Amino acid sequence: MSDRYVVGVDYGTLSGRALVVRVSDGAEVGTAVHEYRHGVMDGVLAASGAPLPPDWALQDPDDYRDVLRHAVPAALAAAGVDPADVIGVGTDFTACTVLPALADGTPLCELPELRHRPHAWVKLWKHHAAQPHADRINALAHERGEPWIGRYGGKISAEWQYAKGLQLLEEDPEVYDRAERWIEAADWIIWQLCGVETRNVCTAGYKGIFQDGGYPSKDYLAALNPGFAGFVAKLDGRLLPLGGRAGSLTAEAAAWTGLPEGIAVAVGNVDAHVTAAAAQALDPGRLVAIMGTSTCHVVNGTVPAEVSGMCGVVDGGISAGAWGYEAGQSGVGDIFGWYVDQAAPAGFDSHERLSELAAAQPVGGHGLIALDWWNGNRSLLVNHDLSGLIVGLTLATRPADVYRALLESTAYGTRMIIEAFADAGVPVTELVVAGGLTTNRLLMQIYADVTDRPLSIIGSAQGPALGSAIHAAVAAGAYADVHEAADAMGRVDRGVYQPDPARARAYDALYAEYKQLHDHFGRGANDVMLRLRAIRNEARTGSADEPTVALGVAA
Repeated sequence: MSDRYVVGVDYGTLSGRALVVRVSDGAEVGTAVHEYRHGVMDGVLAASGAPLPPDWALQDPDDYRDVLRHAVPAALAAAGVDPADVIGVGTDFTACTVLPALADGTPLCELPELRHRPHAWVKLWKHHAAQPHADRINALAHERGEPWIGRYGGKISAEWQYAKGLQLLEEDPEVYDRAERWIEAADWIIWQLCGVETRNVCTAGYKGIFQDGGYPSKDYLAALNPGFAGFVAKLDGRLLPLGGRAGSLTAEAAAWTGLPEGIAVAVGNVDAHVTAAAAQALDPGRLVAIMGTSTCHVVNGTVPAEVSGMCGVVDGGISAGAWGYEAGQSGVGDIFGWYVDQAAPAGFDSHERLSELAAAQPVGGHGLIALDWWNGNRSLLVNHDLSGLIVGLTLATRPADVYRALLESTAYGTRMIIEAFADAGVPVTELVVAGGLTTNRLLMQIYADVTDRPLSIIGSAQGPALGSAIHAAVAAGAYADVHEAADAMGRVDRGVYQPDPARARAYDALYAEYKQLHDHFGRGANDVMLRLRAIRNEARTGSADEPTVALGVAA
């Protein structure tokens, strides 16, 4: 294996990254990034210039193909390896990024007659306009005592397949009817690579409500809306395990990428879940936090448990032979970026300067507590209509005070998740951090102190792409399973950040205040955030409900 290579392709929110990795030891020999030409469409639809309603987030699927056309050849060139020595390719994607397609995989937005219809396009993970539909899904599931709802912490998210699918049906039924397939981008890109439609057990379990061998019943779906009864037919497909071989690279995809036709294409996967292998964190108790624009938390357990507010527990959802648990925060790096780009005054509008000033403060010295809900709350509250909050502002508050309070708020949110796991019998003994935010030393130390746990750091700046490459090596037959491949190709620096006992005690007092605010504004004692959002929507669209005008035929 010393002269064999695999390619991992990591699809993020704004760009895709290709990474060439040596199979024998995981050495990263070449990489390239390609930014999506259309980025995130959250203001206007690029095809028509028509404005989009609040909380929408769309993408163009051809931007994903462009990553294969540009980033993969560029990574191969940077690596200087012979493409003939590449034996497999694997990909990962942001979960909950879904699109309607024809039976042959053609995205509906690529049909000329539907390009001006917003519902024909890819709905990105942070498309949160389906919250009212998620609320109905949850209420009906509890009313009927559906057995699967407990596996998802008692709530289905507005980001997931069913809420977005129900929104599609009720706001543009014609596009819904044209959609023969409703598919995660994680699976769609594999379809583009090998010409075969497959579904991975990860997104099917966490986002498609596939539990104990089946999806929600037709009776349940029909009770939501009679037209929704057959929804499962749009997403049901051949389920394959992570690390499995989905198929072989087609001639067309070989021409795009410069890779050899016929090499192994790994089953699709999710950016967070592949990273556990890259960070050698497949053992139970090692929670991986992939920290970027948002954070996804994944940890393996030995038995299934129902954890309130979690994104789900899935058999084999992270690796075969374990129950994979997932939670998340829908805004982390995006919150810090918002402050630097939109609120910090001149002279303080850089992460480096604000981190330097904030690091000089004692714990609690700013007198602030923030709720980290700038992009809603994924776990534990599963409500994307919630919004951010800062308490304690005075005329003496300075930019670094606010910045540090925002950093700390996300650490408190992660502690809430860890404690929920522990309370349900899923222990977390170590926090392993991956993603772009690992470069902020202040943030990492805050997380160690707030959670009172050692922080290990993945030994790669490109964890998801490395994880995808590891799965590609397994799909190509170079290793027997993902555990064996992770041992050889993954890497992690253990215990890089240790909690300071004095700071940890100081944070206990601040965390107690955070929990009170969390429950007061998030659990129904005061729904001011929800009322403000309704007022905003009414002011912008003339309706307090999520708008349906201009999304269908009249668009």
